[in-house]
Amino acid sequence: MPIIRVDDLSKTYRLGDQDVTALEGVSLTVEEGVFMAIAGPSGSGKSTLLNIMGCIDTPSKGRVEIEGKDVSGQSPDDLADVRARTIGFIFQTFNLLPVLSAFENVEYPLLQMRELSAPERRERVNHYLSKVGLAKYAHHRPNQLSGGQRQRVAVARALVTHSRVVLADEPTANLDRRTGESILNLMRDLNQNDGTTFVFSTHDKRVMNRADRLVRMEDGQITALGLRRDGAWKFVQDRRKPEDDPEI
Repeated sequence: MPIIRVDDLSKTYRLGDQDVTALEGVSLTVEEGVFMAIAGPSGSGKSTLLNIMGCIDTPSKGRVEIEGKDVSGQSPDDLADVRARTIGFIFQTFNLLPVLSAFENVEYPLLQMRELSAPERRERVNHYLSKVGLAKYAHHRPNQLSGGQRQRVAVARALVTHSRVVLADEPTANLDRRTGESILNLMRDLNQNDGTTFVFSTHDKRVMNRADRLVRMEDGQITALGLRRDGAWKFVQDRRKPEDDPEI
């Protein structure tokens, strides 16, 4: 059973006196253990799709299933519980609370899990800070950390709830090339060795080249679906025009 399935999704926003279509007729599944890149130019709909898959936004039309359960019509409180226990997020701007230490930022989503005791929370936080190589920076605040270190804190925060899937919105966009590579190496290692499922929205070819699933989007629609087989891409769906750039 897929972790996430979306079927015939459409999303329309009202901007002033105009309706703007961000998604139209999008269907996609996310299987356990994949390292998936949703790629496309700005305005293609990839971030909107990621937000709907992560229950941050709701579709205008269509169905969203998380672990086989239809969440399309759930209340904001119910969706918040789904997010807290199933889905981790990594954002390009890190979204860390500046007044909290690295430890406290990672612990923050656990505070709503009342079944966890303080020692259990502490054990989890220390485990994931060590996993991302930041154990000795636990008491540093975000302004005392580099961009790469802050993104590693965000990775630990996404993992600490034992999320089934981590959604990452342009996670390398605000990082220099070398730091971006180290973050990608970390997430690929977590995927291959721990089985963590990752879905990225990106226009970074480095992310696409690491992926084993590729979803190309343009104008709110999926134009290509690719699977990596023996180091090469096999496109199971491809509606790109011949003049489109075929490079990954």
